[in-house]
Amino acid sequence: MTDVGAVGDVIRVALVDDQALMRAGFRALLDAEDCIEVVGEAGDGERGLELIRAQVPDIALIDVQMPVMTGIEATRHIAADPALAAVRVVILTNYGHDEYVFEALRAGASGFLLKDTEPADLLQAIEVVARGEALLSPAVTRTLIGEFVSRPPDRATAPGLEGLTRREREVTALAARGLTNEEIAEHMVISPFTAKTHISRAMTKLGARDRAQLVVFAYESGLVAPRGSDTSVC
Repeated sequence: MTDVGAVGDVIRVALVDDQALMRAGFRALLDAEDCIEVVGEAGDGERGLELIRAQVPDIALIDVQMPVMTGIEATRHIAADPALAAVRVVILTNYGHDEYVFEALRAGASGFLLKDTEPADLLQAIEVVARGEALLSPAVTRTLIGEFVSRPPDRATAPGLEGLTRREREVTALAARGLTNEEIAEHMVISPFTAKTHISRAMTKLGARDRAQLVVFAYESGLVAPRGSDTSVC
């Protein structure tokens, strides 16, 4: 597998999906990894939320569409609970252009995965999220965000960008386009550490839960325009 162990301690994962066969498949894969512990599983959003509140896992893999409570609703509850601030949600979906996925990112998810993703990609995704990063690099994610934020920016509900420095606005815009810290550093001719520092400061100022929310803020505020219509105000 990818070097998940490099992130430190055992990564605790909760599985929430209404398909028992899907949960069993994910669990078999994750249980085979010494550095991953599946702390429990649930078949609907409400029970999943109870599980997550009881176990406080590092990562919650949550199906987007479930009975009783959807994955979006569960994600919203998790993001709003200070006791669950360390929990990172990865939404599971059958379709790369599922219209609910962007709503899940807005609700506080750290990213999403297709259910038919390759085992190695799932393990790498867990490593990425465990490091505190977001699953926003794949082209399918950029396409999804571009498609579902093509509506006019909602400046009434978007966070204010006035408090960001020019550099912070620039790195936020680049992150929203799917660039990694290394790619941002190369683009801006700065070190990766400096790029990461600017990203962290922007997240703090905007109250972003993680990098995924920072990207959502960038689109909703109009800092970045979707579908390549480059109207960035940085």
